[in-house]
Amino acid sequence: MPHPIHDPRYQRIAALLADLRKQRGLLQQDLADRLGRPQAFVSKVESGVRRLDLIELTDYLRMLDVNPKDFMDQILSLSKLPPLG
Repeated sequence: MPHPIHDPRYQRIAALLADLRKQRGLLQQDLADRLGRPQAFVSKVESGVRRLDLIELTDYLRMLDVNPKDFMDQILSLSKLPPLG
């Protein structure tokens, strides 16, 4: 069984986060400044090298002005999984 970090869903999440940042006209450095993190942090997240925990993800989404529920709905639709509830 492959290591969980190699799960293709993580790559889709990373790509979606990068797309959302670009849609808002932000550079990686802009987002990093908002997060109080180095630019390399954003780069690693967007390349799928670094995963975000739940708290980091909510901070990340808040800095992008993205509703976490909407984000999760997008992830679920990409994963072809039915929404919970």
